[in-house]
Amino acid sequence: MPATALKPKSQPDSERQQILDKLGDLSHVKIAQNEFLMAIYVRSNRSPSGLYLTDKTVKEDVYQGKVGLVVKISDHCLFQRVDPKTGATYGIPVKLYDWIVVKPSDGLAMDVNADPKVLKRDDFVTCRLMYDDMVRMVIDNPNTVW
Repeated sequence: MPATALKPKSQPDSERQQILDKLGDLSHVKIAQNEFLMAIYVRSNRSPSGLYLTDKTVKEDVYQGKVGLVVKISDHCLFQRVDPKTGATYGIPVKLYDWIVVKPSDGLAMDVNADPKVLKRDDFVTCRLMYDDMVRMVIDNPNTVW
């Protein structure tokens, strides 16, 4: 990708593209049941106000990060449902590549990279496999929630 096509690092589209580039092509990955794969958003080591965050603080996003990018959705996901008795619709419409908020302990943590030749830990993206009814919010910018 040419450097001129990139937006500043603080832009959600830039963060999204960095995650997708690192993950690679997930088209061959099949997800069972009503689950989806979410890449965990790890903040920059510098806050929007210019303060530097410690490595420990940034690393905590890997374990306790509440924000992620939807990178793969199973064919059976129903983010929105209709109650058969009342006809009420509940849930949130979620699309591929949306930024979402979840409860970190609800998912199965794993590191993912579509390239089978990758061996370095730094080349993997920390992800969680989540059920479709675990999405709490959809947001425009991953820095909206800490």
